[in-house]
Amino acid sequence: MSNGASASADKNIVDLSRSHRNKAVSKTVRATRERLQSTGRNASAFDRDVLAMHVNTVLQGALVTPFFVAIVTAVGLYINPTANLFGWALLALSVHAINILIARRASRIEITAADTAKWHRRLLIGQILIGVGWAVFALQDCASCSGDGYYFYQGMALLVAISISAMNSVMLRQGVLFGFLPLVGTLLVTAFLSRHPLDIGMTAMAAIAVVFFHYISQRQYRSNLTLMSYQSEKDDLIAELEVAKSMSDEARRRAEDANLAKSRFLATMSHELRTPLNAILGFSEVMNSELLGPLSNPTYREYAADIHRSGEHLLNLINEILDLSRIEAGRYELNEEALSLLDIAEDCIGMVQLRASTKSIVIHEQFEPTLPQIWADEKAIRQVVLNLLSNAVKFTTQGGEITVKVGWTAGGGQYVAVKDNGPGIPEEEIPVVLSAFGQGSIAIKSAEQGTGLGLPIVQAILAKHDGQFVLRSKLREGTEAIAILPATRILQSLPAVEDTAPVERRRKTFA
Repeated sequence: MSNGASASADKNIVDLSRSHRNKAVSKTVRATRERLQSTGRNASAFDRDVLAMHVNTVLQGALVTPFFVAIVTAVGLYINPTANLFGWALLALSVHAINILIARRASRIEITAADTAKWHRRLLIGQILIGVGWAVFALQDCASCSGDGYYFYQGMALLVAISISAMNSVMLRQGVLFGFLPLVGTLLVTAFLSRHPLDIGMTAMAAIAVVFFHYISQRQYRSNLTLMSYQSEKDDLIAELEVAKSMSDEARRRAEDANLAKSRFLATMSHELRTPLNAILGFSEVMNSELLGPLSNPTYREYAADIHRSGEHLLNLINEILDLSRIEAGRYELNEEALSLLDIAEDCIGMVQLRASTKSIVIHEQFEPTLPQIWADEKAIRQVVLNLLSNAVKFTTQGGEITVKVGWTAGGGQYVAVKDNGPGIPEEEIPVVLSAFGQGSIAIKSAEQGTGLGLPIVQAILAKHDGQFVLRSKLREGTEAIAILPATRILQSLPAVEDTAPVERRRKTFA
């Protein structure tokens, strides 16, 4: 509805153009941001984490392989009691024990970035030894077995072994492929030498299974890398947010200290400045009115009048700065009472009538005939209306017109509108004039002096009353300033209670 600024005026801000005073915090922010930008794009950044996850998986599944080897041995002896599977079982368990020892050794030390490749090779060699153990199992033969039962038994055992190894080696790059290359090579040589269809089929089945589980494990590996990348990004974001929070807390503390110092300075300087100002105003007024005798030179009288006007301007500036500071600091207390907005508007018009007459400005009144009282601070509301009227008189040209309206709003509140036919304000300058010490180009060129604090104080006072300030203006069409008070500030009068006959007291009867 308006081009108004927020109710609060200037705030303490941190000058980001200056270098950080805390170089350690600035360095941490840069390092965190660089790490955040590079995280997830290079898989080698997670090599140590990947190896740690693989070692943990191997140690957690340490009992799966011995249990499976025992089942395979028991089933093989049941199918072929004469089979020499005890030697293979001892070899498989020994190779598995070597892998467990390597994993346990890796879990007990801190693997550095330089040792990552070395431990990866050690774990990969362990997987190859497991593949060699299963290659020895593939060489086992059953001469006394009839039919294809033994081939089926070997194929199922190898498939389950490949799947178990794939689950345990998801986080070890190329673990499934290199681990079962000895098995595939052994089956390929056996099939080439025997030319038996079942040997060829078992070789093809094992090769396809190795390729398939290798593909699945690689996808799982990439998915885990992506999850780790997201986790790292989240951790980096949390770290950067913590650093940013610490910086904002430090900036807030500095702003609070600066605000406290400003308040103390204003409180001290207001007293120190008002004391000599009162003397300046009093003596200059005495000299200007020539109470103690005429001045020999008329120029001195003009100088005394200039001194008096300048002193009044400085005193008004000090008062407005103090008012705005108290409002910003939340120390502006409202002394609320029932008052009439019509009476306040009439009083303020009378106060500026003399100044308007000197410029031949006509002030028109458009008041609602009857308005209920409002609950507000009389001094604050009077200051609002006076500021709006003073601005209108100040910037209205010679022989202009000012219209003051007081009435109802559509929402049930009351408003005071001051409209003039002055030069107006360009729309792009409205936020400037609504800021503290802000003045438009026309005000700067005008001979009238101003502090640029009148409208910000109006906004702040209306905000304390839960009201709203609207400023409408167009260049060469005039300006309209509207102060709105909400419906909650309106005091509704209650109708008189009609006199009724008193109710007679009923007597109690007892049985």
